[in-house]
Amino acid sequence: MLVFSTSDKGGTGRSVTSSNIAYRLCVDGHDVAYVDFDFGSPTSGSLFEITSVQRGLPVSDEDSEVGVHRYLLGSSARCARFDVGATTDRSGLRNTGSSTGRLVLLPGDEGGAEFLTCNNTTVTRCAQLLTELDQEFSIVVVDLSAGRSVALEIALKTTALEQLRDHSTRWLIFHRWTRQHILAAAGLVYGPNGLLNTGVNYGHKREELLGSVRYVRTAVPGSGVGSGGEGAQSTWLQEQNAALKRLATTSKLGMTALLGATPIEPVLQWREQIILDSDVDANIAAPETVAAYQLLARRLMDNAAWERL
Repeated sequence: MLVFSTSDKGGTGRSVTSSNIAYRLCVDGHDVAYVDFDFGSPTSGSLFEITSVQRGLPVSDEDSEVGVHRYLLGSSARCARFDVGATTDRSGLRNTGSSTGRLVLLPGDEGGAEFLTCNNTTVTRCAQLLTELDQEFSIVVVDLSAGRSVALEIALKTTALEQLRDHSTRWLIFHRWTRQHILAAAGLVYGPNGLLNTGVNYGHKREELLGSVRYVRTAVPGSGVGSGGEGAQSTWLQEQNAALKRLATTSKLGMTALLGATPIEPVLQWREQIILDSDVDANIAAPETVAAYQLLARRLMDNAAWERL
């Protein structure tokens, strides 16, 4: 299964949520590849706490392996891979049981920049990479750049190719629980230059592509926010939450298109990282956060969650 993670705005928690979903899938026994397509800011290595690639793969003229950025540009070198359990600096990520799957990071290149064009070489190389990964791993998570980026264009063009049409492909659109983010997420999918119209232009069938799209709400305030304090503030917050629900529904981001939501997690406001069960046991992270990631991982794999009502 190919899973593409994107958002129209930065700061949605796209990468940290995607990496936590990938980790939870691995814990459930799936072999997972995590591919860093955020070419302008390839920092997925920092989420998995692999110091050598925390800002992407360092560039050298003698490299036998390259990051995703250089690989797609046509380098004949092999795309670098890092087994997270073997290379992470975080002991908790190394302590995996026999029932867990593999989690492998394919990093971007340090100092990489956004592609200026999406040419045939890039698309061909991308198709080759994704086909190989899809054959080897249960799930391939591709973390795209925010917005209507060339990374999104490459992904749409590649998945429209005949050799990838039969592969199971899903698109996760991340947004925070605010008016601006809801509008931006709707525009990314339904706008004139959005995912649907662009995908159709490249050969996708509109209804099939729409059926493969789900939304993930991040940093959603809990029901207790504003309660127990000033009555007027609590009432106002409840009204705003109701207004956001109405806006999400009218923007076609309602419950039938929602894969799940994550709560505000204080740990992630200070440090973007994988939330481990040990963090909850130590009373550092909230159990609701882990439960949200577990539910997202299960729904991602559940075909029933991808049936349009």
